[in-house]
Amino acid sequence: MNRHLRSRRALGIAVASALAVTVAGCGNRDDAGRSGDAAEGAPSPGITDDSVTLGITTPLSGATAGPGTCTVAGITAYFGMKNAEGGIEFGDGQTRTVEIEALDDTYDPQQAAANYDQLKDDVFAMTAGLGTPTNRAWRDAAIADEVPQVLIMTGDPLFSDTEESPWQLGFVPIYQNEGEAFGELLASSSGEHRVAILSQNDDFGAGYVEGFKSAIEGADNIEIVDELTYEATDTSVDAQITELANSDADVFFNAMSVTPLVISSLQKAQQLGWTPNWFLPSNTSSPTAILEPGGAAAFPGIYSVSFAKAPQSPAFAEDEDVQTYLSALPQYGNYPDPPAFPHCQWSWMVGATLEQAFTEMQEPTRDSFMEALRGIEGFEAPLMLPDTSVTTTEDGQPAVSTVVVQKYNGRGYDTVETFE
Repeated sequence: MNRHLRSRRALGIAVASALAVTVAGCGNRDDAGRSGDAAEGAPSPGITDDSVTLGITTPLSGATAGPGTCTVAGITAYFGMKNAEGGIEFGDGQTRTVEIEALDDTYDPQQAAANYDQLKDDVFAMTAGLGTPTNRAWRDAAIADEVPQVLIMTGDPLFSDTEESPWQLGFVPIYQNEGEAFGELLASSSGEHRVAILSQNDDFGAGYVEGFKSAIEGADNIEIVDELTYEATDTSVDAQITELANSDADVFFNAMSVTPLVISSLQKAQQLGWTPNWFLPSNTSSPTAILEPGGAAAFPGIYSVSFAKAPQSPAFAEDEDVQTYLSALPQYGNYPDPPAFPHCQWSWMVGATLEQAFTEMQEPTRDSFMEALRGIEGFEAPLMLPDTSVTTTEDGQPAVSTVVVQKYNGRGYDTVETFE
């Protein structure tokens, strides 16, 4: 039985300090397209009869540039493909192309806020950007400005609370549910387990740990023997890995979001002769970019969660959605290599979900868009795993509501039923 969990509602791109990606020809924005919603039904900024412009602030350089570039590549490829087909017919009857303007925030909250300020008057909505602290940095401003900040790559539950964040909506499952999914799998094991925890000292790490602990509460076969944190700005966690190795834990719950630190953690543990089973968050569990260079094959099991088909998996080699995606990614997303991070798939799904909203919005306004976006239910976006879907109708929940626990097989991941 696949383990699914409903969440509480989860490069080739040229990079400079600021990157602008244009999917279609820029086109001309008329005065009406920049006039906002002063008159009822008047077009909001960033949309004309011919095009709509979306903004992204995300890390395109620095330690998180790998997944960050994917947040741009996937959605750029999706809409590039759609634009080549003639555009998207919106609910108001107009056919529009979709343009993307993306800026590099280097995973720095202050720069992310500055990027938003630069983009807000020229884009219809902000989307797809990676990071909890970076998205939080301009959340209040987006609410005040009534600019949609939607389908973003953070598992922070705050962004899916319609009362607290009326202009926001997360895309990926919340952190608590990823942690809970693995905790439930571990708790169902018949063996005794000693667990060591290393988490990022922010809402990202705390959310994973909270979900994990809630799932193992009352499980007599699980003992947490040591728990440490690290800062997202740290350049090494060798000291923490050394201390945790001394705990002799057979399970390592590692809630990290920084790619180089995950790789170095895998390597350091092996140097110390400590080879526990690992749990990794979905955004730092890439087989090619993280597990292979980290020597993950040395461990008895590397577990993570997913809701997206992995293109490198033999199981999806002939999958039509995967083939379409892999063809469009280099052609329209300027991403020439096979995607190393799942964020490429996720942002492709974001594009498909946005298209669903565009086809239903009755007016070229942000209000109409948000109403349409929050009306999606049971949408099986391309690249979604079986039994997962996009649903935006439940308050407090992000767009993706299910995850599947998987185990690394040396190349990709296999869905698992029991913890070994």
